[in-house]
Amino acid sequence: MCTAITFESGDFYFGRNLDLHFHYNEAVTVTPRNYPFLFRNGEMSESHHAIIGMATVADGYPLYYDATNEKGLSMAGLNFPDNAVYCPESESEINVAPFELIPWILGRCSSADEAYGEFKRINVWNIPFNDKFPLSPLHWIVADKKRCFVVETMKDGMKLHDNPVGVLTNNPPFDYHMHNLVNYINLTPDQPENRFGTDMKPYSLGMGAIGLPGDLSSASRFVRAAFVKCNSVCSESEYESVNQLFHILGSVVQQKGLNRLPDGKCEYTVYSSCCNADKGIYYYTSYDDRRIVCVDMRNENLNTKNIMSYPMKIEKTFLKQN
Repeated sequence: MCTAITFESGDFYFGRNLDLHFHYNEAVTVTPRNYPFLFRNGEMSESHHAIIGMATVADGYPLYYDATNEKGLSMAGLNFPDNAVYCPESESEINVAPFELIPWILGRCSSADEAYGEFKRINVWNIPFNDKFPLSPLHWIVADKKRCFVVETMKDGMKLHDNPVGVLTNNPPFDYHMHNLVNYINLTPDQPENRFGTDMKPYSLGMGAIGLPGDLSSASRFVRAAFVKCNSVCSESEYESVNQLFHILGSVVQQKGLNRLPDGKCEYTVYSSCCNADKGIYYYTSYDDRRIVCVDMRNENLNTKNIMSYPMKIEKTFLKQN
């Protein structure tokens, strides 16, 4: 399970929590403009937009979980079990495998509007990367500073949903989450209004948010992330904006032990990320290391053919003051 959000504070930011019960050797990965993407449909892309994001690099290929291109367009795949349906090869559409969607879209599209139009031509093809990396049931959030939308491929076809709140979690489908959000329309960060006509006053701060769900289900995380994000306040400095986005994601993190799978393993927030999409700076924290680590795409040679990969830094240490 996962949570992704967009956030605007001067610059445009895109972030997510990756919630799993294991690591896949994740690394911040920069794919330069001239890395040769050979897609399963036979098309070779030898020149494209540069991309930065979190990925597992397998056989020299970046399998992105979330990423941003040099034009400020961002995209992430989130778990969508029992709902995601991929299709056989099509003769009338462009066949793109699920693991190729992020590089396909971010490599050629400069805006969310362009990406939206590109998806109308795509058939999400039901072929895996290899036997070690089988098909993952996913849906995707795509966003830039001007637009955000969700892509879901289900048994009745591809659905493209505009996303006015800039939040995505997991099941059920996106239209359910937007309808469910209406149930919480009275939540407020202010003190609640007394409508009983009696002399009653709130006995605590924060009572305007009574009813805000706090469990780890995807429906509750959607509501909580939307409420926290939409009422968030911070300055437009880079530090405060990045710090605030991590605090928003912190409202829906999963701690080890609270979400147990049938085999006894526990799902938890493996990492949280925040990308300044305007500047191409990727920040992250991990479950075992809460320091904010950053990789700046602008510090790399983006005209090469070789991807650059920075393994996740985890230092289980304390900063001692005495």
